[in-house]
Amino acid sequence: MRRVNYENEYNNRKRVRDSGEIAERWAAASDAFREAAADRSERDIAYGDGERQKYDLFSPAEGAGDAPVIAYVHGGYWQRGDRKEYSCVAEKLTEAGFRVALPSYSICPDVQIMDIVGELRTFAAELYKKTNRAPLVVGHSAGGHLAAALLATDWSEHADAPADLVTRAYAISGVFGLRPLVRTSLNDALDLDNDSADAASPLAWDAPKPGRTLIAAVGASESREFVRQSLEIAGTWGEAGVTTECVLVPNANHFTVVDQVMTPGSGVFERIAGLAREA
Repeated sequence: MRRVNYENEYNNRKRVRDSGEIAERWAAASDAFREAAADRSERDIAYGDGERQKYDLFSPAEGAGDAPVIAYVHGGYWQRGDRKEYSCVAEKLTEAGFRVALPSYSICPDVQIMDIVGELRTFAAELYKKTNRAPLVVGHSAGGHLAAALLATDWSEHADAPADLVTRAYAISGVFGLRPLVRTSLNDALDLDNDSADAASPLAWDAPKPGRTLIAAVGASESREFVRQSLEIAGTWGEAGVTTECVLVPNANHFTVVDQVMTPGSGVFERIAGLAREA
């Protein structure tokens, strides 16, 4: 039986040597887009009382009123990152006619992962009130986990949301079973044990209702564990009646896979656009 070095498999900032440069490129592009889109965006919309419980909403130049809505949830292993660093993902999507919302959320160790799940549920409900449209939820890395968590949410238990609030999700490079993280340095901030890891793992929950859709995308150059995670959730939820697909994105690592969200004509971009129009 193969012994897995979970630190090597899950610590992507160490696996990808130029991850820092990629993040700097995204941040610069985000700053430029935020300036260019100032007249068609709403910033710092509160969805809760916490300092980080805010989101930005970017609209297309024309036809914003009833445009489909995409919510993009950033990654950072639930312990780093901010929506402003990822505004660049909205540029081409708004040009294609979509409204794009990007939330920030509280981070570990100030909160636990399930607290973050609760915050994103509140965000989704507030976004629906704001736009009157059910969003397609797209997320990367920790955001992929959170996208799956929102898809698996029983929205009938939330008085402020319709029962079909989130029916489609596009999870990119997500971690859906969290136990492996317990044995990594990433857990210094997450403070997980096996029980709390299972409680925060969408793979350990009841699957979403049949008829909901999950696309689990992962870079073909990512670690075996990340590929396994996407294959497993697509297979497990698919057997439960969810419409699922696992997509291996060619020539993409854990970070460059996000560039495909910003590239019209790519398989990732076009599938997201198609799902958003259906949501």
